[in-house]
Amino acid sequence: MGDVTDALLRWYDEQGRDLPWRRTRDPYAVLVSEVMLQQTQVARVIPRYEAWLERWPDAAALAAASAADVLREWVGLGYNRRALRLRDACVAVARNGWPATASGLRALPGVGPYTAAAVASFAFDEQVAAVDVNVARVSGRLGAEPAALVPEGRAASFNHAMMDLGATVCTARRPRCEACPLARLCPSAGAVAAPLPRGAARQRFEDTDRFARGRIVAALAAGEAVPAGLGEERTERALAGLARDGLVVRDGDAVRLP
Repeated sequence: MGDVTDALLRWYDEQGRDLPWRRTRDPYAVLVSEVMLQQTQVARVIPRYEAWLERWPDAAALAAASAADVLREWVGLGYNRRALRLRDACVAVARNGWPATASGLRALPGVGPYTAAAVASFAFDEQVAAVDVNVARVSGRLGAEPAALVPEGRAASFNHAMMDLGATVCTARRPRCEACPLARLCPSAGAVAAPLPRGAARQRFEDTDRFARGRIVAALAAGEAVPAGLGEERTERALAGLARDGLVVRDGDAVRLP
């Protein structure tokens, strides 16, 4: 698969995205970026990432922060539990230091296989494939295992390149095969069908419990009361889940950030 990786890396050298977390090998900065990027668009993450590092520049600083402050800073990024797991990971790092391998990083709270491989690759130059949804899609269309494609000594560039290709060219619904640097080497080129539209209407995000959870945390972070208008049953479900996940504390009728 050398021709594939050579073409991919040439394309990345010319057209790779210039993102702030790609300008550092600090494992803390890389971890922050990877956690923020989980199910959140790059454009939304960039300013929040930069503000976060300005406030908490290293793992020890974040480990010393209160849970409430961490949640306030996270408001708007979604999936608030990620913020507390990131803080928990930094508590472990402040106590024991940074594991330098993907297997060691897996022991940190909230760090799964992809995040561990990404930090190991980008911060510690471990030669491993970091397989997120984009990488899995690209490699699947190429008919190859990601690990078999990693070029010796260039795992970090390879992982960034695969992520960029999947995010901007080899997309899930409308792949741009005509613009792909791997088209002549890809058995799926020109033959990838977009998924059929779902028959049933999707639930509006504003009607979900996740929306209610986000509204509640945002209100508490701003010093406001639990917002009205979410519906009694949905509010109770959201509060019960938030309390269970350690994102709020309930004391009788009073609710606050931890």
